[in-house]
Order: sequence, then C-alpha cells, then structure tokens
Amino acid sequence: MTMDPKALAGRFPGDFVFGVATAAFQIEGATKTDGRKPSIWDAFSNMPGRVFGRHNGDLACDHYNRLEEDLDLIQSLGVEAYRFSIAWPRIIPEGTGPVNEKGLDFYDRLVDGLKARGIKAFATLYHWDLPLMLAGDGGWTARQTAYAFQRYAKTVIARLGDRLDSVATFNEPWCSVWLSHLYGIHAPGERNMDAALHALHFTNLAHGLGVAAIRSERPTLPVGLVLNAHSIHAGSDDAADQAAAARAFDFHNGVFFGPVFKGEYPASFLSALGHRMPAIEPGDMETISQKLDWWGLNYYTPMRVSNDPAEGAEFPATVPAPPVADVKTDIGWEVFAPALGDLIRKLNADYALPDCYITENGACYNMGIEDGAVDDQPRLDYIADHLGITADLIGEGYPMRGYFAWSLMDNFEWAEGYRMRFGIVHVDYETQQRTVKKSGHWYAALAGQFPKGNHRTT
Repeated sequence: MTMDPKALAGRFPGDFVFGVATAAFQIEGATKTDGRKPSIWDAFSNMPGRVFGRHNGDLACDHYNRLEEDLDLIQSLGVEAYRFSIAWPRIIPEGTGPVNEKGLDFYDRLVDGLKARGIKAFATLYHWDLPLMLAGDGGWTARQTAYAFQRYAKTVIARLGDRLDSVATFNEPWCSVWLSHLYGIHAPGERNMDAALHALHFTNLAHGLGVAAIRSERPTLPVGLVLNAHSIHAGSDDAADQAAAARAFDFHNGVFFGPVFKGEYPASFLSALGHRMPAIEPGDMETISQKLDWWGLNYYTPMRVSNDPAEGAEFPATVPAPPVADVKTDIGWEVFAPALGDLIRKLNADYALPDCYITENGACYNMGIEDGAVDDQPRLDYIADHLGITADLIGEGYPMRGYFAWSLMDNFEWAEGYRMRFGIVHVDYETQQRTVKKSGHWYAALAGQFPKGNHRTT
C-alpha cells in the first residue's frame, strides 16, 4: 500500500468526503457551565473503579472554551467535514423540562463557525451522555426515555437544522446497550441481560422517533444512524464455531440492523431471548424501520469468536478466539484492515443499505512529543491501509461516500480515561497545547487533494 497521499487520493471520486470526528463528552469539558447538568458519564466517572485513574470529563480538551481555536485547527487540516456530537444535558439539562438556551447558543456558534470556514457540519444527537435525571426514571431501560429523546431531537433540529449538512440519531448503540447494560464497562455500568434487552428496544425506538422528529422539522436534512458493526470471524472451520459466529452476528449486529433495515429482530435472537424483551407495541417496528438517507460505520478491529461449550451458556454462547494478525494497537486491539471490507460486503449482502460513510476509523497509539513533533507512523499506516480498503470497496461498486478519522484530537477515552490516545492531533492535558501529529499532517495532505466545492470525477 502506497503511503503517498496524492496517489491514495487519486483512488477516490471527487465528491468523496474527508473529515474528522469527535464527541461532546470526550472533548468539551465545562460540565457545570452555562446551565449544563450532569450526564450518566459524569456520575460514572466519579465512581471509584469505573474509569482509569478516576479521570472525568470536567476539563477534557476544554473545547467549550477553545471553540474558535479548535475550528481553526480543523480548517488547517484541509478537511471538508467535521463530525461532532451534541450534549443532551446542555440542551435539556434534566432530559425533560426546560430548554437551556445557552446550550443551544454554544452549538449555534459551533455550526456557524464551521459554515464560516467552509466546513460541512455532520451532527450526532446522542453519543452516550444521557442526562442523569433520566437515569432516575430508568434511563434507557424505560420506554419514556425514547419519547424524551424525540423531543430533544426536535428541539435541536428546530434550532440548528437549517445549517446542518447531515444528522445521525445515535452513535454506536451497541455500546450504549450491550457495553453499558450487559457488560458493565460503560455508564451506567449495568450487568444485567434483562436491563440490556429493555435498553435495546427502547434505544431502537428512540432512533425511529428521532428520525420522525428530524423530518418533521427539516424534511430535506439527510438523516442516518451510526453503528459500530462487528466484523465477526469464526475461530475455526469447525461447524460449532461457524454456528457461534452466526449467532454472534445476530447478537452484535442483527439486533440493530434487523429492526432498522428489515423491521424485525433476528429469529435466532428472538427464539433465545424474545421472552425477556419488553413489550413491542403496535407500530414500534414501523417507527424503527423508517427509510434512512445514509448510515455510518465505525470500525476499528475484528471480533473473533468460538463456540462456548459451557452447558447453559447464554445466547450468543460464544468465547473470544485468538487474533490472526500479530499487530495490535496500544489499547490492545488487533489490526486487520481486510475485515473492514469483509464487513461491508456481508452487511450489504444481508440488508438493503443506503449510502455509507466510515464515520469513525483510527488507532490508539500513545507516543508523545519529541523535538516538537509526534511520530505516530503506526497510526498513519493504519489509516492509509483502511482507506485503501475503502477505495477497493468503491471500485467494487459499494456506495462509500466519506471517511472521518477518529479522532481530531486526543481526548477522554471513556473507561480508559486520558491514558489512551486516538487523535491525529496531540493534546497536552496540562497546557491544552495542540500539536498536529505526523498522521495529521499526512491526512491533511490527503484531504488537500480535494478542493472544497470542486467536485471532480475520476
């Protein structure tokens, strides 16, 4: 794979969008400023043993107070688009009740700042920061939270929708459902299948209600959903392992793709766990399966599984299988770019999917500044390899429309706190100094091959 950015850029059509991505809780800080109230992540971060070093989002990258500087940084990278999330606790601080105008004012400034710099605004409405007050009413395990989200979505789009280029309802519901309610790794830290199954359906419902709310306000605004679909590989050719991989696909992917793109949950999943699901009320599946304009894929690493031989193992009854590739990032994730292509091909074979954006892709490498620079060649290689796979997919006819590097800058990496770095820009958390890494300079050179508004064809 060539590392030459110009040669790689030549493999993409002129209207392909190159961008960078962040999330509100990970960068904004200012958690008690201008009327914002706590989210479940504020509470989770401050509980001993939940987040590395008990790190929290109180300061993060201080983006809330450094907005203009950070928008200039994005512009300096030459990218065409910025994917960011909006913090529900800034907009409707208690989840329901009064709207906080100062919160909306901040995102007004953000979107207007992007427009002034010729950068497209790709907003995400929910990136895991549920208002803490809603947790007291059951959070995502309660049906009424889906309707609270509907109102929040309508409020945001009524204010910002005229200047947004695209909007996603949710980011990675797999994380806010399974990782948060079954595996206990993310807020609110539940380890309960019944809670997770309720969160699953009510998150899917909230997505559908959100789509309707967005379209009621701005019928022409492209709306989508961002999914961290898993590229699942069986640990062997053994029939039991192959069957385990199929179950894992239904559990990790099908419970989101099926309702949204087919209007149904996977049969294997319902057979095993349907009796523990909340009531699926008339009209729910129709609401969830409204046609989308696009979908986003967040991809980092493959999932390898084998059959769990334990008697009575809970669906999907799998155990991790060893990696195939020897290369791992600093967070311990296997690097295997071909899995990205495998995943897109499999999903498009199974579902009738709209246009796709790679909404997150990147790698955790923790090298610091030496002589004023950050040589993160492994991250550069990772991004280049995955962009090469994306170009292959375009050549095969798949509707890949854009790529957003994760992340614009080092930030709060959820349960890992600040010890893991994904940015193409280094952040010194003591001084808040931003330093563009080698990967960032390379990505800027790549993005610079596509002048904004000058859509060429190849």
